[in-house]
Amino acid sequence: PAMPSAYSSFVATSPYGEYAHRYDPGSYGEAGLVDDGIRGRIIDGKGYAKKVREELKVKLAAKLEDPKYNGRAPGLTVVLVGENPASKVYVGQKHKACEEVGITSTQLQLASTTTVEELLEQVDRLNADDACDGILVQLPLPTPELQAAEEQVLLRIRADKDVDGFHPFNLGCLVARAPRMRPCTPWGVMHLLWSTGVNPYGLRCVIVGASNIVGRPMMLELLLNGASVQIAHRFTRDLEGLVRDAECLIVAAGKPGLVKGDWIKPGAIVIDVGINRLENGKLAGDVDFEEAKQRAGWITPVPGGVGPMTVAMLMQNTLVAYEMHHTEVPAANGA
Repeated sequence: PAMPSAYSSFVATSPYGEYAHRYDPGSYGEAGLVDDGIRGRIIDGKGYAKKVREELKVKLAAKLEDPKYNGRAPGLTVVLVGENPASKVYVGQKHKACEEVGITSTQLQLASTTTVEELLEQVDRLNADDACDGILVQLPLPTPELQAAEEQVLLRIRADKDVDGFHPFNLGCLVARAPRMRPCTPWGVMHLLWSTGVNPYGLRCVIVGASNIVGRPMMLELLLNGASVQIAHRFTRDLEGLVRDAECLIVAAGKPGLVKGDWIKPGAIVIDVGINRLENGKLAGDVDFEEAKQRAGWITPVPGGVGPMTVAMLMQNTLVAYEMHHTEVPAANGA
């Protein structure tokens, strides 16, 4: 019989204790991908995210009855610099999710003429605000000056308020197999993978794209769950050959139609993180969906797959930060 992983013991006492069984190899069925011949099952990220939000709402309502929390709801502040229309849409989705769960959501709107120093001053103010449990600076920033300082801005957010999970401290905790704030998109992808019922231990996973936001932390999340992982990037030779061998394929390259449908291993799990607006105005992923679903056992749609789960995990991270702020001494700036 498989022995429980060391992480399954750790997670039982962490903010992610409810997921302890996911890190026990003995709690899964047969190892590897077992192709049952069924094709094109849709992984409903939108529906799954709704379920997560409903569970968080119930969990939060119970906490607000606990005197330890003093009746204060969690607070999330989204910092939006400039007037980027797409960013406004994304921020609106986050505010709507907060309202549904019961999180107090605040938008800090700053002019596109904001300097780096002014933005950092606002981050410092939020770091010191006890009513603010989570800080999210909406990217991309609007000016070359701010874009050049993006890393500096993200580093300035207190690690225990970094609900995006981008701070090097939080990424380092994930490397050390002791996650705190988990990057939202990779953490959401893990939920979608679990929803298939396939055993992740020993699963041959290929990630296409090596960004700091998705690809690299995605690799760490999969390793934590016992998967065998390969990452393809712009220097990879024979991308098609790599994809054809993947039992689980996660694509986050930002290039519409990069992965052809006939590359997909029959019965594989395909999770398409990409979201691209085509010239005709339609949204498309990085995978040729129509052809891929003829071969995949499970596949996420675009839109309606990974995107809603990313927002749901932001809600969960805000609740985790809220819990930590009532049980621990907050971390110092950038620590």
